[in-house]
Amino acid sequence: MQNQTLNIVLPKELVKKADEMAKKEYKNRSELIREALRIYLIRREKWNDLFEYGKKVGKKMGIKSEEDVNKIVYEFRHGKKST
Repeated sequence: MQNQTLNIVLPKELVKKADEMAKKEYKNRSELIREALRIYLIRREKWNDLFEYGKKVGKKMGIKSEEDVNKIVYEFRHGKKST
């Protein structure tokens, strides 16, 4: 895998916390940030997949707005139709 060097600006307190965590996990700063970015990207991809699935299901159910979702949730929670 090829590497690329990046210059980023972070608040001092965030760098301090990252360094403390890296030390606890026996990693250097770069390893910790690489791992954090990998995890973030994986989680975002999973959330995006989940939202896309929700849109498809919502479309099949005829849901067109957040108000429609709120009505369905209300009916489910109260076991009755909303007014």
